[in-house]
Amino acid sequence: MSADFRQRLTFDLARGELRDGDTRYVMLREDSLMGLFKRLPEPARTDAFKAFAASVGEHGARSAARYRARDARDGKAGDLLATIASTAPQLGWGVWRFSRAENGELRLEVKNSPFAHGYGASSEAVCAPITGMFAAVASIVFDAPAHAEEDLCAAAGGAICRFSARLHKP
Repeated sequence: MSADFRQRLTFDLARGELRDGDTRYVMLREDSLMGLFKRLPEPARTDAFKAFAASVGEHGARSAARYRARDARDGKAGDLLATIASTAPQLGWGVWRFSRAENGELRLEVKNSPFAHGYGASSEAVCAPITGMFAAVASIVFDAPAHAEEDLCAAAGGAICRFSARLHKP
């Protein structure tokens, strides 16, 4: 699955669609998308970021489950993190690197986040879609609900964006 994501994409110009199987994608300028959040006053901006993360988590979980099933069919079971890491740059979501912490947390470093770049300078973390997708992936890896957060954001002065995920505590 990893290197062939772009090869699976179909462009149906007659219908005006870009698809990977049943999943429809849309190409959108990063600054146009993130400009929406930048224009919202507080607390609406924070609420919108939370909603964006939740939506990406919900819908991204279906994609991640599909990737995992495809890897299992292809004899690459357990390669979900490698598949996600190789798919993210093909989607324009920056370069992802996963690691495990000694305390069991799953960690993610993202170089060149389009969300941080599109938003510009910020006093807060802005990569809500990555946070949502990371929570979805971590839930699959942990085989239990996970919570993810952005610990460092390039928009807020970091050299990269850094995320951590752990089991969700009710």
